[in-house]
Amino acid sequence: MKITIYGKQMTVRESLKSVVEKKLAKFDKFFGAETEAFVTCKTRKGTKIIEITINYGGTMYRCEDESETFITALDRATEGLERQIRKNKTKIEKNLKKGAFIIADDDDDEYVEEGEFEIRVKSFPFKPMTPEEAILQMNLIGHTFYAFTDSHTNEVSVVYKRKDGAYGLIVQDK
Repeated sequence: MKITIYGKQMTVRESLKSVVEKKLAKFDKFFGAETEAFVTCKTRKGTKIIEITINYGGTMYRCEDESETFITALDRATEGLERQIRKNKTKIEKNLKKGAFIIADDDDDEYVEEGEFEIRVKSFPFKPMTPEEAILQMNLIGHTFYAFTDSHTNEVSVVYKRKDGAYGLIVQDK
């Protein structure tokens, strides 16, 4: 697995980098060598935050955790990623490395696999608007995200409210 570690408005120490690489090595049993992992370390108001994103075969696995120390946040984030993978193992097994769950099946008792997805379909017209108008509309209906057609690009985009109170915009990668 190729691991990229960077700090947001901080420098990541070599000792933390080596711990991150050691912790993420346990995911080698799930993913192939071409897998990319991105780890972001940041501090917000004295709290240490670790964000791990693994990109494998076009599927993103992501977990973020915060704690008083980076090591504790890293432990929780890796546990969260493994829990996500195990919880959805039947659905994602075809995307993972062949035999990924054969080795680790003995400790599956603590993970309850998620059943079939129940999907509620909602449809509405996509009115072309700017991201600012979409944020206003999202706030008016009380949601945390809103899909719309961007009036500048004519592409479907999504605005969302972040945990820190800021807003995000998701656009299609070309």
